[in-house]
Amino acid sequence: MSDPGRSDPGRSDPGPSRRTAVVGCGDVSAVHLDALAAMPDVELTAVVDVDARRARAVADAWPHGRPAVVTDLARLFDGPDPAPDVVHITTPHADHVPLALTALAAGVDVLLEKPLASTLADGERLAAAADASTARLGICFQNRYNATSRAMRAVLDAGDLGEVIGAGATVRWHRDAAYYASRPWRGTWAGSGGGVLMNQAIHTLDLLLWLLGDAEEVTGSAGQRALGGVIEVEDTADLNLRHAGGVRSTLFATNAASLNHPVSLEVQGTRGRMVLNGDLTVLPDDGDPVTVTETLPGDVGRSYWGASHAALIRDFHAGHGSGEPFWIDAAEALKPLRAITAVYAQTYPAGAWV
Repeated sequence: MSDPGRSDPGRSDPGPSRRTAVVGCGDVSAVHLDALAAMPDVELTAVVDVDARRARAVADAWPHGRPAVVTDLARLFDGPDPAPDVVHITTPHADHVPLALTALAAGVDVLLEKPLASTLADGERLAAAADASTARLGICFQNRYNATSRAMRAVLDAGDLGEVIGAGATVRWHRDAAYYASRPWRGTWAGSGGGVLMNQAIHTLDLLLWLLGDAEEVTGSAGQRALGGVIEVEDTADLNLRHAGGVRSTLFATNAASLNHPVSLEVQGTRGRMVLNGDLTVLPDDGDPVTVTETLPGDVGRSYWGASHAALIRDFHAGHGSGEPFWIDAAEALKPLRAITAVYAQTYPAGAWV
């Protein structure tokens, strides 16, 4: 989907089945499995998790036969059966890099949940391995596929708002102690690599960078406002980005809100502005407002994940065997990771957050 306005790949000619495995049977794996179940050109050959009971539960529920249950990814490449063509990695953050490196070394395409890695150094190591591999690596920044995000990009590409003056975004969500207790890796530097920036607001940060261009300067701060003593990582953060060309944007993110509010993002131009708050409203100075309605999320997964995982997954699979890199690759995923790392470096003592 190098062209953000391109329609999603169709399903009329499924072609040969792609052998696919899902690695990690936690929360977000459900949306990957749901998307794969609707793709007639996919054969789910294995589910992988260190917890065999959890993997068996997923395998038993798969509607198209029963995939193998595996507790070690390397077994998929060392056994007598053909290796998968595509591996989906939906594990905790700290496991992303070693698992992706194993699959890439076997020449297997990898679709990886965000973030690319829990540290910048590991992210750069994975990016180098992806560059050297014949396989493709894609990262799940699915909000780029939202109808509203594609419309924002189209408005900016067409210059409909004139010269961009700046932008601002907010992520005001609620996470309590029970959320972190249910998955203890989430609240630690070692397990997650960060808090609200790395685990929640990274999607909105990615949108700012995609819409306005790479960050040439990042300033910011991070800290705890509500969850001190519960987690190691930040629950609140603010960023100021100077993008290529000099345009600035701001991002405020918190997990200390009383409930989950819609993500908001506003871009101001010399001839109007556009405001995302659930749906998108484009407000040109010399024309009528235009509203773009966002697709409602389905029943699988959490509502704040949005509805676009399936579109990204179909697009990634459509490029299998093409020899072309996926448009949201390691180089793209390094951009928000670098910005987050810059904020942590400005906020925390050396060595306290890696």
